[in-house]
Amino acid sequence: MRVALATFGVQEFAALHAACREAGHVPVAYVYCRSMKPNSEPDAQAAATAGQLVEALPPGMDLLLPGSPEGLAGALAGYRLDLMVVYGFNWKLPASVLGVPRYGVVNIHTSLLPRYRGPAPVLWAIRNGDPEIGVTIHRMDERFDTGPILAQRGGIPLDEDVTPQRLWPLVRPVIRELLWVALERVASQDPGLPQDDTDASWAGFIEPGFSVVDWSRSAREIHNQVRMFAFMGRDHAPVARVGEQWLAVLRTRLRPGDGLRVECADAPIWIVESAPAIEPAAPR
Repeated sequence: MRVALATFGVQEFAALHAACREAGHVPVAYVYCRSMKPNSEPDAQAAATAGQLVEALPPGMDLLLPGSPEGLAGALAGYRLDLMVVYGFNWKLPASVLGVPRYGVVNIHTSLLPRYRGPAPVLWAIRNGDPEIGVTIHRMDERFDTGPILAQRGGIPLDEDVTPQRLWPLVRPVIRELLWVALERVASQDPGLPQDDTDASWAGFIEPGFSVVDWSRSAREIHNQVRMFAFMGRDHAPVARVGEQWLAVLRTRLRPGDGLRVECADAPIWIVESAPAIEPAAPR
């Protein structure tokens, strides 16, 4: 099959490309989402990633940087695609894009669907204290993460200090294994297994107010809040008022040890790494 790949980074494109080639299929174009929303300007990080992708492109490979879904549909039409594989693309793809490849579009989602549909499944798994995540590859339709399932596997652990750098090496071989299965099922025109909507949950973007620590929550909830933001990066640390000062809370622990002890609703927590912060603005 002739396949287009749409994802968010150099490592991710390389992993999808290798899996397709090893399964006997031919990637013919890369698609990178240059903005969070269609018809908007790219940010500095997107521009930097696009430059990295240009340097890493395999010989003869095209890189598409669409500005809108309509432009993407028009660009893809010339590739005579059999399939498009999506992993972490920012935009909701309309029917005009989904209908371009002969066998449609499949999506790689880092949860055991129908649990954690939406753009932030790993963040919500960490927030909820889940011990592990999974990967699902499903046919894409016009709703978010609702299409029939082609391949699925759980058992990827979320360790105490989970980071993207630690998690990706665990996720990558699972994606590779499942993608082989999914591509074979697509080639044989297998429709996949419909999802049970009664078991569905939503993993949307994190609400702005969650970036402030509320000591009236349980110690475990606050610990997982800090873990979730740490996964996003140090610049995203939640802020908390401790005595008369505001701190960016970078790392906590639930057992006694070095650090600043703070009482939560049910038990103490220890702040073991922090930085000075300013008081957040009151919500309007």
